[in-house]
Amino acid sequence: MHFSIEQDDNVVIFTLREPRLDVQVAGDVKAEFLILCQPDVEALIVNLAEVKYCDSTGLSALLLAHRQMREYGAPVVLVGVNSTVLNLLKISQLDRVYPMFDTVEEALADLQE
Repeated sequence: MHFSIEQDDNVVIFTLREPRLDVQVAGDVKAEFLILCQPDVEALIVNLAEVKYCDSTGLSALLLAHRQMREYGAPVVLVGVNSTVLNLLKISQLDRVYPMFDTVEEALADLQE
């Protein structure tokens, strides 16, 4: 699995560098989220700009991050969600759970307000 992690103060930016968030990578993504979702993290930004497809195991990974961060009162923000993935989020009503932005910069600006 290819990904990158950046940090802007106490905001962690996880960028998945895979075209698919599915059963092949979801387990590894969950493992990374368990490492990243810590009490001192104020927000987790998940950059999905390179992801073209997501299945239920991918949604499960995103939900794991949401549950972990909710324990600390911190949001999980999705960035760069394409129309196919957005449709899946809408069908599962998860578009109501995650704030979404087009770019990391927009998400960071919103978090600083």
